[in-house]
Amino acid sequence: MQNIYPQFDEHEIARLACKAESCGRIDPEQYARYDVKRGLRDVSGKGVLAGLTRIGEVHGHILEENKLIPTHGKLYYRGIDIEDLVRGFLSEERPGYEETCYLLLMGELPARHELECFTRLLADHRALPEEFVSGIILKSSSPDVMNALARSVLALYSYDERADDISIPNVLCQCLKLIACFPQLAVYAYQACVHRHHNQSLIIHSPSPELGTAENFLHMLRHDSKYTKLEARLLDLSLVLHAEHGGGNNSSFITHVATSTGTDTYSAIVAAIGSLKGPRHGGANLKVLQMMEDMKREVSNWTSEDEVRDYLFRLLDGQAFDRSGLIYGIGHAVYSLSDPRALLFKKYVEALAREKGLEEEYRLYELVERLAPETIARKRRMYKGVSANVDFYSGFVYRMMGIPPELFTPLFAISRIAGWSAHRMEELMNAGKIIRPAYKSVSAKRKYTPMASRHGEPADKLKPTAY
Repeated sequence: MQNIYPQFDEHEIARLACKAESCGRIDPEQYARYDVKRGLRDVSGKGVLAGLTRIGEVHGHILEENKLIPTHGKLYYRGIDIEDLVRGFLSEERPGYEETCYLLLMGELPARHELECFTRLLADHRALPEEFVSGIILKSSSPDVMNALARSVLALYSYDERADDISIPNVLCQCLKLIACFPQLAVYAYQACVHRHHNQSLIIHSPSPELGTAENFLHMLRHDSKYTKLEARLLDLSLVLHAEHGGGNNSSFITHVATSTGTDTYSAIVAAIGSLKGPRHGGANLKVLQMMEDMKREVSNWTSEDEVRDYLFRLLDGQAFDRSGLIYGIGHAVYSLSDPRALLFKKYVEALAREKGLEEEYRLYELVERLAPETIARKRRMYKGVSANVDFYSGFVYRMMGIPPELFTPLFAISRIAGWSAHRMEELMNAGKIIRPAYKSVSAKRKYTPMASRHGEPADKLKPTAY
């Protein structure tokens, strides 16, 4: 792809970056001096209370005599335990994502006829505007699907005659449209990417009105549109488990922040997409997958506890994989003893591994899940327990399904658009004030210096930039 931007002079940029860095760094001790909660979390890991929500609740501890006591994690959607929600639709052998969307948006579980109407409503709004695929998605494909997804959402603004109307009925219509078409936007962006940047065949399937969100994703992604019942069930379960995680997760909080300014739905959702793209938020399962691939190369005997434990120690010491000192997929900002999403997901991962002939690799994941907490405890001081989170298994599941890594984070967005939509509507209904936290300036006061008195680097040492 042609680079339309002129190149900067590397030496000049390095010099300017050095100056920018020298004035930008803040002494870490100052955060403690002014009691600043970095990341809006205190030293115990408890989040700073920044708002109220009725949508989702994440529970990972109990408070006893002003002490946080780790407990098994709980996740609630509109006050309903996620375990009960999942058990309900799985026991009836039906998909659950559409029911979950209804619950998050409307606050109640739908009756059978309400769910049928809602599902049909989503199916009727999956179609994209005329020439949108050829003119927006295919014409200027992006090597990153999340960026392409964001661009498509912004482009939909131009097709909406009431794009800036932030009344609740209109915003609900916009959110339903985005929930309906997100799978199509993501899959088509991926197909355009591999066609343009990797010279693969371009095959575009229209969504089927008879299929739900998870099945439509697999139908549109695969050239033959075929998938097993177990694959569809697991993908649907993944969408349910990722649909909402309280108002404090980064992308949902950003949805609140952007919405509080009075901006349009498309801009608010694009802000959330940008947040989710960051590897500290939406890209964790890909990091797990890459870490496990490295482990499979480095560990000769996947059943040996000693060999696996030794690799985990090397991870923590920054001597293996990406040298970050992290065991990806282990631990969570809120959950301690267990992540309920991981427990629900794991019940079906083994069955898929058996279907795909990857039981040996699944056993390796199980071994890492068991050994990692005790390994971390021997190396790090912990204020709470650690356990496998949902990202630990989700990347493995997606790979077993043949879902390309480029779609891992977009799948997260396809799911979380339901939660983002609910949080946007909640902010519009309740706030009325722009979200604006305080930042304390720690810069020393200085006098303005006239140009003639400034002493920068000698002119002969400066190189003109190529810009």
